Amino acid sequence: MEKDFGVYICKGCGIADMVDVEKLVSDVASNTKVPAEKFKVLDIACSPEGVEAIKADVSGGVNTVTIAACSPRVKFEEFDLPGCIVERANIREFCAWSQEKATEETPEEYHPQMTATDYVTMGIVKTQKVDLPEPNILEDLSKTIMVVGGGTAGLTAALDAAAAGYDVVIVEKEAELGGYGAKLYKQAPMEHPYEELEEPIVFKKIKEVEANDRIKVYTSAKIDKTEGQPGLFDVTVSTNGSSETFKAGAIVLAAGWKPYDATKLTHLGYGKPNVITSLELEEIAKKGKIVRPSDGKAAKKVAFIQCAGSRDPEHLPYCSSFCCATSLKQARYVREADDDAAAYIFYKDVRTPGQTEIFYKNMQNDPGVMLTKAEVTGISEAPGGNLFVEAEDTLLGEKIKVEADLVVLAVGVVPNTREYQEYQDNLTLESSKGDAAKNAFLEANPEPEGILGLTYKQGPELPSLEGGYGFADSNFICFQYETRRTGIYAAGMVRQPMTMADAANDATGAALKAIQCVEHVAQGIAVHPRAWDTTFPDPLMTKCTSCKRCTDECPFGAIDEDEKGTPFFKINRCRRCGTCMGACPERIVYFKDFSVDIVGSMLKSIEVPDEGFRVLVLACENDAYPAIDTAAFRGKKIHPAVRIIPVRCLGATNLVWVADSFSRGMDGLLLLGCKFGEDYQCHFVKGSELADNRFSKVQDTLDRLQLEADRCQMIQVGINDYDKIPDIIGEFVGKIEDVFGPNPFKGF
Repeated sequence: MEKDFGVYICKGCGIADMVDVEKLVSDVASNTKVPAEKFKVLDIACSPEGVEAIKADVSGGVNTVTIAACSPRVKFEEFDLPGCIVERANIREFCAWSQEKATEETPEEYHPQMTATDYVTMGIVKTQKVDLPEPNILEDLSKTIMVVGGGTAGLTAALDAAAAGYDVVIVEKEAELGGYGAKLYKQAPMEHPYEELEEPIVFKKIKEVEANDRIKVYTSAKIDKTEGQPGLFDVTVSTNGSSETFKAGAIVLAAGWKPYDATKLTHLGYGKPNVITSLELEEIAKKGKIVRPSDGKAAKKVAFIQCAGSRDPEHLPYCSSFCCATSLKQARYVREADDDAAAYIFYKDVRTPGQTEIFYKNMQNDPGVMLTKAEVTGISEAPGGNLFVEAEDTLLGEKIKVEADLVVLAVGVVPNTREYQEYQDNLTLESSKGDAAKNAFLEANPEPEGILGLTYKQGPELPSLEGGYGFADSNFICFQYETRRTGIYAAGMVRQPMTMADAANDATGAALKAIQCVEHVAQGIAVHPRAWDTTFPDPLMTKCTSCKRCTDECPFGAIDEDEKGTPFFKINRCRRCGTCMGACPERIVYFKDFSVDIVGSMLKSIEVPDEGFRVLVLACENDAYPAIDTAAFRGKKIHPAVRIIPVRCLGATNLVWVADSFSRGMDGLLLLGCKFGEDYQCHFVKGSELADNRFSKVQDTLDRLQLEADRCQMIQVGINDYDKIPDIIGEFVGKIEDVFGPNPFKGF
């Protein structure tokens, strides 16, 4: 479009106290070749009068707006101008609030005037380069929600989505709905006063699903393959000897769990007569009496061993969440069956979060229930088919030995996604040893059945959390339910261990995320975290060398390859992080408002003084940028040598920006990105980690420029590190000043 520029300088919030606004207009107009008459100085840009002045110009033809005022993270409703390119130059937080007021001794290169001039210049240069984004809306989109799994979580997700007006398809591998919830005799109380056991709620949900016209159910079903992208998933399901393909807009993965293999718990007596699992006790209780399996004798003394396989580095290192409540509930089975019966619960810690704690306290008042903190050391046989439970580290500080006629192991949970993930982990390990080891592994280990059957280059199932436990990588710190496959949301036990009540709540959240996804896709905008974004990657494929770096690095599997190995985008899978842009050595990937050229032009527009220092900070918009804003809001000062450019994610950072920065004369380059690793906080999962990997190789670039590698540094920060940010930046600038000195390219 032909651009008609309007630039608006705000004087409010202390800006005019720090900056000569008239000089700012003159200097920026000279830098950008935008005529001075296109500039307007507003007393308070966000006031009704200020907003009206801007909108009046827009009505008169202005379509490219730069607002030099506060951070773009605030006042976005006031400055929402549909149909216009709008850029916010942050001279409040990055200048007026974070710089010292100039005195006669303030060097020109560290004067707030120069800081403001650079930020407004960068803002206008960006508007000169960007195009107005338009949504990419694909045809024949589906809003059907597919739910994988018919247990408590899956049924809840289906009912909630249907209640919101969406068609739902449930795919359940078993012959009947209900999952493990349907195998229970009773469930722990969920209503005040939390004393009486309840019928499993799953049975009510099954009836509601079967009566709901919006929900179609496949049982004894297997997903053969899932192709496509959000809004256009083509799912092929086989059931009862036939196959059917249907379209889905989004997917809720609620594939459930299975008990940990108790045959691995021989040290706790499993395999001996009358040592059973908690699930096996449910089957016994359903028959009406608590009896031991060896001889049908009524169980009068029942010992429950907690964390059987859980919180154990040799088995499952995590807490399985519901085991404590399950044993308390089953102790009630024992007591209700016989007033003279006793239940002994040996625990490491009792974990009954939320209102389940009330049930726990009620059970403590039962004289027939004994709870003791203890480490069970062994199970041995006693007379009459009974068993001795031996334990130490008790609250009494003594070793104890308790006789029981039935021992129940509260075994941990394993997500149904674990088997396939373990196979992939082992395959990767063996492949690293060479082709011979890989082939031997493949020959000895048939590939287990997956769940989703995704036809993605990056693999047929969801990536799991690091650590090998099989739980879906659901970005649990930043975005619950979200997985690394856009439009697929994890709920219940495939996401993390949880109680049945928590699984139902979890399913509601995942269903709402799935609904958000299909609605966003229908509007041609991105899903979280850039939920407003109408841009999308538009690569210049004629220059693509098929190096495959973009397909390898995309955290979300948004890029596939054709039969010739040429990458192509599935746009609805894309989260708009720009990681592909950072990965591409040919620099052919761009968004209409974010590209290698746009950021490169911005950094080249920064004035690099002959005296003093200039340091560029590339700040992730998700954590680092708001942390800097917060530091300014709290009155903390940022070193005046610094200029900050936000990026969508550090994963989008292209190495050419390093060369551009130092060739331009910058003395240092600091990257502030999210924390990565097992407890990552990166909104785009792998972005900051990928940036760190790339910048570990930055030595080559700096060697070519004959510069010290430590002039470029990446630091991980969280949004709550706002109080540390000024010191982090100050220490880096100090190192440049004291150790390395000015960039030798300065002035060339």
